[in-house]
Amino acid sequence: MDKNMNALNFEPFFLSFKLAAFTTVILFIIALPLSWWLSQTNNRFKPMIEAFVSLPIVLPPSVLGFYILYALSYNSPFGAFMDEYFGVKMVFNFTGLVIASCFYSFPFMVQPLQSGFESLNKNMLEASYIAGKSRLVTLLHVALPNIKPALITALIITFAHTVGEFGVVLMVGGSIPGETKVASVAIYEYVEIMDYTSAHIYSIIMVLISFFVLLGVYIFNQRQSRKMGII
Repeated sequence: MDKNMNALNFEPFFLSFKLAAFTTVILFIIALPLSWWLSQTNNRFKPMIEAFVSLPIVLPPSVLGFYILYALSYNSPFGAFMDEYFGVKMVFNFTGLVIASCFYSFPFMVQPLQSGFESLNKNMLEASYIAGKSRLVTLLHVALPNIKPALITALIITFAHTVGEFGVVLMVGGSIPGETKVASVAIYEYVEIMDYTSAHIYSIIMVLISFFVLLGVYIFNQRQSRKMGII
């Protein structure tokens, strides 16, 4: 076991964490105004938008990965435009992984934030508006600080979900060492070559990471609930 540990390349884990960090930051910036709008609006198109946002949860990763791969490839107008005018290839590189991950993990950021905003006391928001605060100020200084459990849940679950991606990242990024070979892909390749010891080590690390991430979320939310109960 020790020899295997020394021989293992842990670069896929660092790449997974890098991908998850980029994806989480980008999705937070995108999902924050969208989830706030969804929580406050009565627009008739709201169910359609919510269904579209939630699609990655129910779609097979192969289906989502295929359409993302096509959309980013040179065969698509967008992929051809980026390649021809900017010299940027959108598939089989880290950039493509980030874009694919943002699509795949989008609902895991939006839904907790939306639920948190919807649980806020409406009188508190109205008081902010009456005091002359804009919607942006109300969002950043009133709403966001009061949904800490939902905020932490959204950030951590999005990060963990991205670390565990497989199907989408494999289709869009392939398995290029140091570029697109994340931990989940490395496990798959170890199983393919029947190196079960290495696959076990990688898998155990992933299980431990997932467990402690979820444990941290539950402990934080429990403490926040106790504080709210005390107040």
